[in-house]
Amino acid sequence: MVVPRVLKFLGDRGLRITWFLVGKDAADPAHHPVLRSIVDAGHEVGNHSFHHEPWLHLYSEAEIEAELARTEDAIEAATGLRPDMFRGPGFSHSPTLLAVLARRGYRFDASTFPTFLGPLARMYYFATARGLTAEEREKRRKLFGKFADGFGPLRPYTWATAAGPLLEIPVTTMPVFKVPIHLSYLLYLGCYSKVLAKAYWRAALMMCRLFRVEPSILLHPLDFMGCDDTDRLAFFPAMKRPHAEKLALAGELFGMLTAAFDCVPMGEHAAAITARKRFARPVPAVG
Repeated sequence: MVVPRVLKFLGDRGLRITWFLVGKDAADPAHHPVLRSIVDAGHEVGNHSFHHEPWLHLYSEAEIEAELARTEDAIEAATGLRPDMFRGPGFSHSPTLLAVLARRGYRFDASTFPTFLGPLARMYYFATARGLTAEEREKRRKLFGKFADGFGPLRPYTWATAAGPLLEIPVTTMPVFKVPIHLSYLLYLGCYSKVLAKAYWRAALMMCRLFRVEPSILLHPLDFMGCDDTDRLAFFPAMKRPHAEKLALAGELFGMLTAAFDCVPMGEHAAAITARKRFARPVPAVG
């Protein structure tokens, strides 16, 4: 349901993006036709782990290797493309993960989320996600990152991993203030005031241009779904609104984005970054 809806939304605007796919979804043959339609429409595909567990940073090196390889195989079987771009579920990453990505020849990682609001997002998640066991809560203890992540770079940079360098493309937050600007947050603001959401987005784009940050904007499948699609996900931002209302606001926001920046898939963006060789200084992958 959601993939054809998103493809139409993007196609109507002549946009191509990078879809980070979950391996267990790609491994289901019933999903192959719809996942193949993503590639047929000219979009890129990346690796979003096999099990989509946001405690990927707790995995051993062998577990990470298996997780990546299994997802690569599943995505290639479903789409015909073998992914070499990665985003961790829940922005989860670790020095071990980054080193394995570098060793496996990945072009970039896109798992960092430089915001000071990670702990608040985690508190909101725990307050709204009912029925979690003590073990499940412990595994999610670092979900959405820590306060110190807000001091991280917004521009792309290079991790110095044990297996060599790896490009990092952070999820963009508002320069200086480091508050989230991806679509879920904008749609959430729109639940209270569409004027406020658009003003906030306009300010974010202006700040990106002022500080020469090329925005990498995260989209989530639920950004394109609403309460008329399911009533089981009301805890997710803006999921109490019908999908048509969300898509209408998203269309306005995308119009503002494409008026301010040339929008390309992340693989093309990474290639342009590498060609320019414009990076922040290398950052050791320790933690």
